[in-house]
Amino acid sequence: MFEKMRKSLGNKRNLIPENAIKEITRIFGDMSESEVSKIFDNEDFGYQRITVERPLRLNFAITPERIEVVKAASAFRGLGVSKKKGAAGAQEIAEGQALQTAILNVLVGMQGQRVWQNRDAFSNHLKKLLQKSGHKLATPLFNAIAAGLSERDETAEPCVKAGATEPDADLRDTENVPLKESIHSYFDREVLPHLPDAWIDQDKTRRGYEIPFTRHFYKFDAPRPLSEIDADLRRLSAEIQDMLREIAA
Repeated sequence: MFEKMRKSLGNKRNLIPENAIKEITRIFGDMSESEVSKIFDNEDFGYQRITVERPLRLNFAITPERIEVVKAASAFRGLGVSKKKGAAGAQEIAEGQALQTAILNVLVGMQGQRVWQNRDAFSNHLKKLLQKSGHKLATPLFNAIAAGLSERDETAEPCVKAGATEPDADLRDTENVPLKESIHSYFDREVLPHLPDAWIDQDKTRRGYEIPFTRHFYKFDAPRPLSEIDADLRRLSAEIQDMLREIAA
């Protein structure tokens, strides 16, 4: 039915010949279902793509390995550099290095104490210890340190930000819900039984359309019986053996 184009036009690589166009037009005009035509509503091809979120769960611990991660964080390393020149730059570097040392002293003093499974509890504890040492860190630096000391943990409590559960971007997924189906019914049936802590980010829901030709017109062809396949394999094996004997003769 199709003819190959001499040069692709974007994703289009085939031309429909005139006789095929006439046949398609005739089938469309008949408006009857057959092996090659089916009738659908526009909404049958529509879907709503929902974004499924799951909570970010982290534990926090002070270990030599996690302290090394903190040291490698750009916000922490940035304390030891300066864009200023001369004495002002040297002073800023000295102060930054002193703060690095103070932070590491606090962390080393906390090593092995416990594993926190609540981010807020850990953050409050770390802030108090830093304040006792005479330091109040800027939010980006503190967050970088906390992130370096964290690890994903499915048994930990969900992280909360601005009073709402914080989603884990690595666990984010999407589902296409048929336009004629309720999003919440689909979610309750297909998602919640497997991910009971999941929720839908309503602000990210988008509508789309697709025409899945394979789904509607695919015909299953049963495979050949195993006995026929086995007979063919035996025949081919015998032919190979005969050719090997001829080569060896």
